[in-house]
Amino acid sequence: MPKMPERGGARTLNDIRPGGRVRIHRHHSEGAVRQRLLDLGLMPNVVVTVVRSAPLNDPIELKLDASSITLRRREAITIEVTSEDSES
Repeated sequence: MPKMPERGGARTLNDIRPGGRVRIHRHHSEGAVRQRLLDLGLMPNVVVTVVRSAPLNDPIELKLDASSITLRRREAITIEVTSEDSES
């Protein structure tokens, strides 16, 4: 089971509605899942757009640069995000 972030005001990719653009701040996932997310391009400081959710709300479709990927909600909750214009 992935380690869940503390919810003290931190937003995760799971909280973003379709059409929302955010910047990835950090990952709370570990092991092979973390490596796979990084391989897909979900790295800190990358801006992603949530395109849509599947009819039963899982998975979600993301757009980053010229790529589109889908991500399960249980993985999206491990990615902490900030507003698009935030600088790290």
